[in-house]
Parts: sequence; structure tokens; C-alpha cells
Amino acid sequence: MDFENLREKKIAVLLSGGVDSSVVVYELVSHGIHPDCFYIKIGPEEKEEWDCSSEEDLEMATSVAHKYGCSLQIIDCHREYWDEVTRYTMEKVKAGFTPNPDVMCNRLIKFGAFHDKMGCNYDLIATGHYAQTEIDENGDKWLVTSPDPVKDQTDFLAQIYSWQLKKAIFPIGHFQKGEVREIAEREHLVNAKRKDSQGICFLGQINYNDYIRRYLGDNPGDVVELETGKKIGEHRGLWYHTIGQRKGLGFGGGPWFVVKKDVKWNILYVSHGYDPQTAYKKDFPVIDFHFLTKEVDMKSVTFKIRHTPEYHPATIEKVDDRHFIIHAEEPIHGVAPGQFCVVYDENHHRCIGSGEISI
Repeated sequence: MDFENLREKKIAVLLSGGVDSSVVVYELVSHGIHPDCFYIKIGPEEKEEWDCSSEEDLEMATSVAHKYGCSLQIIDCHREYWDEVTRYTMEKVKAGFTPNPDVMCNRLIKFGAFHDKMGCNYDLIATGHYAQTEIDENGDKWLVTSPDPVKDQTDFLAQIYSWQLKKAIFPIGHFQKGEVREIAEREHLVNAKRKDSQGICFLGQINYNDYIRRYLGDNPGDVVELETGKKIGEHRGLWYHTIGQRKGLGFGGGPWFVVKKDVKWNILYVSHGYDPQTAYKKDFPVIDFHFLTKEVDMKSVTFKIRHTPEYHPATIEKVDDRHFIIHAEEPIHGVAPGQFCVVYDENHHRCIGSGEISI
């Protein structure tokens, strides 16, 4: 990262209380840059119902800001989160899709609602994402992958708008996760040994199924073997399951894989076996593809459909301005409508953009 050119910029850091954003503050300050820090306040809709780590997060963020002499301001995006991110999530699961609230949280909250309330007063917004950017010979800014393939978070950023990308910087994106931990321990940061959050964006340790149940409740229906039409059990709600799921189904005589949802008749279809072919697809449609920087040719690309280190080679056929078809070289496991298909160049260096897998 070119810290020299950042010294004249007004920079806002989104400081969550975690180790990654804390090391962002250290990196900037150690290079002579004095950012303003902001803690985005979002918690459970009903505080008395759910346990949340937000108080500890704020304590950690306050400690780090104080250590480096930076201001810290709390920005309340509580209502925007529940109105926008939660609404998106519930609409998708009710339709039988597999949403990704973390992806939309970056577009709608971190680089959206925060920008509207405070980020608009700054040249750049810095976060602790494991991602990088680069400027090409035409002056276009691209999102590029982190050297840490396990922690790379470009897939979570693949729906942000071009103007949001232009204002985003990722000061730890060139590090491996282990290096970030080492810096935090060397600098005696209060959260150096704190575990990474595994929960939904901003909701701490809240279980995803509990989050869904809070809004939609249970809706029992039949579980049917796709190949035979035989009923093998009941589910508590289609929204608790995703295509490709194997664990946690609780049916005897397994293993079973979720392969299809029938929303109209509330039926969950499964296939039997350790690796059924019904769990795989080579060709599948994507709708409303979002180009991060600009539209490019996608005849030879790589992609991923979930947050894993693996990239899959493919060609992408453009049907019209809204519809594309992914042609993967190899069958892909667990392709689920509602997931984001995130597309990269053939060397999985630049992130081109993403689209939602459709039926």
C-alpha cells in the first residue's frame, strides 16, 4: 500500500473491536497518518432476547483508539441494518433461496449507511478486510485478492458499488492472518488474542437459524427422497436448509444431501449417498451480474460460490443485460439459488464482480 499518498487524505477507519481493524489503525498511525475512528452500532433488535458481544466490542475499540490518540465516534446504523439487511435476508429465505447477509452488509451498511451519515465527509474509508486494490494503466481501481487464500474476503465485497470501491482502502490486505496476529501481540493490543467473530455481520455469536426463527418461526413440511418420491421425515422450515447441505439433517439411514426445495408445496427434497450426482451442477444461471469496476469479457474466468479458498475455472455466457450462464469446467457441489457467484480473472487476482444464482 502506498502510504505516502495517503498522508494528505482524510481517512475514516471502521473500528469494530476485532484484531483486524485494530491493526488497521496501527498501520496507518505507524506511517504518519492520523485517522478518525468510527464504531458502527448495531445490535439485536430486542436486546433482552439475545446475547450480544457489542459492549465488549466497543470497549476494545475505545482502548485501541485511545492507545493511538485517535478520536472514536459511535455511529448508529441499527435501524438501517434491520430495515435493509434483515429484510433482504428474510425475503430470500422465504422464496427458498440461500442469501448472504454479510455481502449485503458491506454494500448497505459499512459502505452505505455509514457513508451517508459520516463517511461522506472523508476521502477514504478504511476497513480490516483481507482484500487489496490496484489501479490499472487507465486509472481504473480494481478489487484484488489477498495473499492469504483462506482469509481472503473479496467475495464479501463483490457487491459494493464502483463509487464505494473508489473510496475503500484495506491497509492489512497484503498481510497473512498470522502476520496480523503477530503485529497485534508485538504492539500489545488489547484484543491480540481475541477470537475472530464467526457470526452474522454485526450480530456477534447469534446463531443463523435463531436469527431466521426470530422472524419467520417454524413451518413444518415433508422431506422426500428425490429419486423414489418416498417420504423419509419432516423438516421444521425450508429456510433452515440450503442446497448441498449434509450435516444436521437428522434423518436415519443416511447420509442425505439436500438437493431441491419446493416452496409451493413446502417439500424438502434429498438424495441418498456420500456423493450423489444430484448435488452437482456444471451449468447454472446468474441474474443481475454486478461489475465492480467495469464490464469486461468473461470467456476465461474463475469463480467461487461460497467462502472457501477454492476457485473454479469457467466461461460465462451473456444472455442479455440481466442474465448470464456459468459454464464450469467441472461439476460444482451445492449450487444454490440466492448464493452469489463471485467471478475473478483466470488467475483469480482481480475480482470482476458477482451475480445472484437463479433458478
